[in-house]
Amino acid sequence: MINRRYLGALVLGAPVVAASLARAQTAAPAAQPALRRTADNIPMPAAGRRAWADQVPALRIGLLGGENEADRLGRFGAYQNLLQETFQVPVRLFPASDYSGVLQAFSAKQIEMSSLGASGYAGAWLDTNGGIEPLVVPEENDGSIAYHSVLVVRADSGIANLEAMRGKALAWADPNSTSGYLIPRFALRRQGIGVEPGQYFSRTGFGGGHEQAVVAVLQRQYDGAVTWVSGQGDPAQGYSRGNLRAMVDKGMLNMADLRVIWTSDPIPNGPTAARSDLPASFKEDMRLFHLALPKSHPAIYEQVERGGGTGYREANHAMFEMIVDLRREEAAARRRRS
Repeated sequence: MINRRYLGALVLGAPVVAASLARAQTAAPAAQPALRRTADNIPMPAAGRRAWADQVPALRIGLLGGENEADRLGRFGAYQNLLQETFQVPVRLFPASDYSGVLQAFSAKQIEMSSLGASGYAGAWLDTNGGIEPLVVPEENDGSIAYHSVLVVRADSGIANLEAMRGKALAWADPNSTSGYLIPRFALRRQGIGVEPGQYFSRTGFGGGHEQAVVAVLQRQYDGAVTWVSGQGDPAQGYSRGNLRAMVDKGMLNMADLRVIWTSDPIPNGPTAARSDLPASFKEDMRLFHLALPKSHPAIYEQVERGGGTGYREANHAMFEMIVDLRREEAAARRRRS
């Protein structure tokens, strides 16, 4: 059963938000050591072939949709090479056309690992009956493990707030995106805004990913779109991390052309996750690799994370239980509508 008090606090900004996220950042299962962080100066694993390579002869990594394939492969190229050099197994990248492609690949055991949004992780965990587990989660500049969904419009649109979006067209990013679909739908409904086409917005649709949804706004195909930002750093540069920052860095976006008219309350950062059935030693090596990456290879880390923070924190499933509950509720509501 979904914890409505917790979810209501998440999107409405009640005082329990900070306390709940703080518990998620520090909680660990009973009798387990404290969660490790990049700030603990974890060393990069020594190069060499591992015993787990007999069971994992090649490391297949899923790449979520949301930007064009060439850019994704380019961002992850050095990361792929470093994994190969460190563990001496072939590493293959599998860019999916959308989020569901990575979720399906986990279900079919066609990949071993992927970075996921919180909703994508929850969906894959449900689809595989707990067959994936989180390894690490990114930390922001202040050491928190949360980010924000934002609704953006063209700066010259005359739209200055949510009320002005009444009767306008809204683009979601992807149906498996936390910040680009799940949380804004829930939050807007809690504010009394109908999110189905024709209720409040003239129409809604999917942009095909975060980057594509923002491009659709810039090209006047939609009046507004939801996407993700760290919520920290300089807004004029797209913040410290996130889709807007990535688009600014690639020369695709001048933030002066956009206006943010709505910002969600904190959302748990999504994890890098691996299949649960893989050797424990493999999962431990992947945790250590990522915890060490930001300090040992900062340029690779910044490419992978589309900006920077303080590094990574070890993750556990408890951090995402509320998102799992929300995915269950969304699926039940979809069945009722059909």
